[in-house]
Amino acid sequence: MEDTIFILGKDGELVEMNESPYNSEDLLQRLLMDYPKLLAGNQINSLQPREWLLISREIGIPDTENGSNRWSLDHLFIDQDAVPTLVEVKRSTDTRIRREVIGQILDYAANAALFWSIDELIALFEKSCALNGDDPNITLENFLEGVDDASQFWEEVAINLKAGKIRLLIVADVIPKELKRIIEFLNGQMSPAEILGVEIKQYTGQDLKTLVPRVIGQTTQADVVKRKNRGERLEVDEDLFFEVFLEYSGREKTAIAQNVLDWARDQCDYFWFGGSGLEHGIGHSCTPVTRKKFDGKLWELLPFKIWSEGSIEINFQYYKNRPPFDQDSYKLQLMDKLNTIEGVTITPDKINKRPNFDIGLLRKESEFKKFTDAFAWYYAQYKK
Repeated sequence: MEDTIFILGKDGELVEMNESPYNSEDLLQRLLMDYPKLLAGNQINSLQPREWLLISREIGIPDTENGSNRWSLDHLFIDQDAVPTLVEVKRSTDTRIRREVIGQILDYAANAALFWSIDELIALFEKSCALNGDDPNITLENFLEGVDDASQFWEEVAINLKAGKIRLLIVADVIPKELKRIIEFLNGQMSPAEILGVEIKQYTGQDLKTLVPRVIGQTTQADVVKRKNRGERLEVDEDLFFEVFLEYSGREKTAIAQNVLDWARDQCDYFWFGGSGLEHGIGHSCTPVTRKKFDGKLWELLPFKIWSEGSIEINFQYYKNRPPFDQDSYKLQLMDKLNTIEGVTITPDKINKRPNFDIGLLRKESEFKKFTDAFAWYYAQYKK
């Protein structure tokens, strides 16, 4: 089903714009060459929107050093941080857009990083400027916002290229769901490179044309992994925790986790959020924390922890030195209460460790109540 958007004119007339295909792939390529902002740099990085310097259209890529060109890339742009951005354009009517385009652009990236020289890229940039009647020095100076250090910029381009710090963009009028899944998966694995899709839909009506770009592939999981690989410290709060939880564990388990936290708000003083990556279940976490005084010292009670991969961890290990749960008999009572939940099996040898179970086991209201009753009893012991 095709989309429709509406434009409300100054005269109050409502213009209906219907989604329509591009007449040719060449038309979409020319639009990108003339209007690079269609690559949606503000969606790729909302804090520092990407700006684009066109190096060349239809740029050749060899598969051996000093060899002849084997492939032809649709566009090469470079952003303001000197990151080479390889763009391949396909129309949704091209059957290769389903999967073949992935192998195609990965071929381009692997060989471009090996066999492109910075001198060749500079020559191509100068040639493109000459064809448009532009001065390459002025064009680059304007792009760098008056910073007169072209040599350093090109040096950074060369470094990024050889290090594989590049961006791959697959541009189409419609990105099919099969390709979307592949892009999201690959982008979550790739670092320092990234791969994204840019869907640019065209709407026409009453001699008007509207172009609407949308970036595809920027999942929260991919962003976390890339930021971790860059050595960035990631501050986790409730919003980010649930954003990651939803992506990693699905809508049903997210609703259960939200219900658990809503119940715990009345029992604890605050939530502690932690985590800096998503690695096989060791991801973001949320722990309800209650402060109590024992023997003149301020202790923190950490009854359980929710992990973003969709599990609940029982923090038996942290109960020591916090009466009365420093006694095994109390931990065994809590264990027995939790084991009444259908599907939960905690053995006595785990009462000084951190056993866990799938949060999905609490999907039934009856099982959820068994969990909250168990920890209502836990909190009641401290209040005595």
